[in-house]
Amino acid sequence: MIHTQTRRSLSPILIPALSLALLLPSCKKHQEGDGHDHGAAPAKQPHAEGDGHDHGAGEEHADEVKLTSEAVERYGVKVDEAQMWALKPTFVAPARVGFNTEAMAHVGSPLRGRAVEIKVRLGDQVKNDDPLVLVESPELGQAQADYLLKRTAAQTAAPQVDLAKAAWDRAKGLLEQSQGISLTEVQKREAEYKAAVANLKSAEATAVAAENALHLLGMDQKAVEELASTGEIAPRYTIRAAIGGQVVQREVTLGELVNPERESLMVLADTSTLWVLADVPEARLPSIALGAKAWVVVGSGTNNKYEGTVAFIAPLVDPTTRTAQVRIEVPSTALGNGAVKPGMFAQVEIVATEAGGAEPTPQVAVPQEAVQTVEGGPAVFVPVTGEPNTFQKRALTVGPTVGGLVPVLAGLVEGEKFVAAGSFILKAELGKGSAAHEH
Repeated sequence: MIHTQTRRSLSPILIPALSLALLLPSCKKHQEGDGHDHGAAPAKQPHAEGDGHDHGAGEEHADEVKLTSEAVERYGVKVDEAQMWALKPTFVAPARVGFNTEAMAHVGSPLRGRAVEIKVRLGDQVKNDDPLVLVESPELGQAQADYLLKRTAAQTAAPQVDLAKAAWDRAKGLLEQSQGISLTEVQKREAEYKAAVANLKSAEATAVAAENALHLLGMDQKAVEELASTGEIAPRYTIRAAIGGQVVQREVTLGELVNPERESLMVLADTSTLWVLADVPEARLPSIALGAKAWVVVGSGTNNKYEGTVAFIAPLVDPTTRTAQVRIEVPSTALGNGAVKPGMFAQVEIVATEAGGAEPTPQVAVPQEAVQTVEGGPAVFVPVTGEPNTFQKRALTVGPTVGGLVPVLAGLVEGEKFVAAGSFILKAELGKGSAAHEH
């Protein structure tokens, strides 16, 4: 089983002078009688045998640090047991944070006019169908007037059809009864009826076209029906939000002319879901699989590391850079409460798929934050048996970090206890003790 959870380290802490009282001496002092009288002038003669100046005894504890219980709690010193992990190989690629383009909307104006009221500001959160901009448009007023005129014409044409039909029917009846009406007159009534029908159809088609023009200008059916009912021309149109989200761009100002040719007046985006877009060299593409684990690092420090999955691999390679875009999706709850923003640069560490799908051999690994660089090499701190809150430096031989875990090649075995969190304070105190010891 591959463990993918990455533990986060504590942020580096500058220790104020007053907090030194919490910490006992970093390295154990020489026992009384070792001949080190720091208050006396340095001796100019060689030490005699048996004078108590035995550095070998003191060196046994040179790599130990003892803290008070209060210091252990304050600095979050936590002890854990070394575990076996099946670490798959990974590789790193540059990336950038971007918006989820499937949760974005460019807001434009469907008509020409002037922005007379802007109802939102940059950064505001809006809901679907919330009003954004009020536009005053002579074009809309003209279209409304045209619709009312065409609608009236269609309404007037309908009774004319009924009258023409009645006249034609009456003429046909008189002709059948031979009551002094000619065939020519009957045919005339028929032609008048057909002309009235054609006129009605034309008027209705024109009215429908005028209504469609209103829809193209942004009026919904309810607004058109209200216009038809009241006959009141209202040349103002409210541009509304197509989605819920945040106003991330606002390119319109009060009184500005707007038109359909403008790309957008605003951009709305659901910032709770962000994409991380990595540029992966073509040679690495065969080792990436959809759903593979990945870690995104934004800025510096393990506190800015987030776990995600590979959600998309571009089907094309950029001919210039010879890279393909790989999209990493990170759960919105893991994005640092707004600390991660679109446009930020990042690095991604992607788990590679091994040839044949073979599982890697488990090995001891510890969290990256547990490993400190001491005297130029990697080390952890282990608790000293029988001595509470006392820890000893343990040098390690390690491999490359994988997903926040450092494989231990030598120096620590499975089940052995080590300081998993807060080891930075032990390193700091060890350094102080070493400096004090070199008197």
